[in-house]
Amino acid sequence: MVQQTAYSVLYAISFAHLLNDMLQAVIPAIYPIIKEDFHLDFTDIGLVTLTYQLTASILQPFVGLYTDRHPKPFSLAIGMGISLLGLVSLALSPSFFWILASVGLIGIGSSIFHPDSSRVAYLASGGKRGLAQSIFQLGGNAGSALGPLLAALLVVSYGQRSVMWFGVAALIGIILLTRIGKWYKTVALPKVNKTVESASSGLSQRRVILSLLILLVLIFSKYFYLAGMTSYFTFYLMDKFQLGVKSAQIHLFIFLAAIAVGTLAGGPLGDRFGRKYIIWISILGAAPFTLLMPHANLFWTTILSICTGLLISSAFSAIIVYAQELVPGKVGMIAGLFFGFAFGMGGLGSALLGKLADYTSITYVFDVCAFLPLLGILTAFLPNLDTKK
Repeated sequence: MVQQTAYSVLYAISFAHLLNDMLQAVIPAIYPIIKEDFHLDFTDIGLVTLTYQLTASILQPFVGLYTDRHPKPFSLAIGMGISLLGLVSLALSPSFFWILASVGLIGIGSSIFHPDSSRVAYLASGGKRGLAQSIFQLGGNAGSALGPLLAALLVVSYGQRSVMWFGVAALIGIILLTRIGKWYKTVALPKVNKTVESASSGLSQRRVILSLLILLVLIFSKYFYLAGMTSYFTFYLMDKFQLGVKSAQIHLFIFLAAIAVGTLAGGPLGDRFGRKYIIWISILGAAPFTLLMPHANLFWTTILSICTGLLISSAFSAIIVYAQELVPGKVGMIAGLFFGFAFGMGGLGSALLGKLADYTSITYVFDVCAFLPLLGILTAFLPNLDTKK
């Protein structure tokens, strides 16, 4: 890790994260288009998300573990290149199975990107790990918010082939990540090679494993809920309030923008007040708003979605850094495990919630999901690693 915070590198990797997650966000944003064009039901939509999320999740811990031992500075650019290939294929997909293969490629690109990009943020943090992770995550959440908005402007208006335009963002990402790879290789990597992180969290192996399991349950609650919002919030608004596709996409953008704003606060607040307390407030604190949302009118649904997004988004940066402090020296593996698990839970959640929506209704799905943040009570069983972090 560099001695001083390398803000230029943090902003660059955050922007690369924006581009990467903007490309990913195109997938759920075009669901209304492909649902109509390919005559899909909600189960098919869930399968598309599951395919993407599984390919984006299964490889991540292994990529992180491998690059912990054998750093690959230019793997980030390679991952973005695979995503570019998937985007082009998605734009030209003539069938449902071709769509599945295309989103699988985008998922593979993402599985390569996230562990090493999180490591770059860690190395550039200068000790401000929560802040660095928040800046990094802010880019991803901003990209997730921009993706549906741009898709509403382009894809909804001009059709499936307009997805090709997002390839320009992937090309920009490849150029940027190549430059970051050069910094990684020439500045950060020599210092990493001279430093063997042998620190310990001071906890028993059993306590560490239990704490990691609790964190994974919290990730489950957060991303199962977010899967319902990102995949089906537009359909919920269209069904309950008779909104059009573009209007519903704008409401999704507002929710995702709130997530982007909340993300920036979580890491620095965790640095200052303790990550455990931020995790607690973020997940359990969102429960009152999620429980009220299914019973609100359109105006209050929008307000409650903003409050939920602001709160629930602040947990992930704190969870990642907390987990990395539980297992020092395994930055890439921990990042890959938690990013991968988050993607996997999102995919599984989308598939199961889609199936539930087909058997019941989209409104019933949101009634059920409202209770998920109550799992935040498990935060009480996490140890206090130290007084500030």
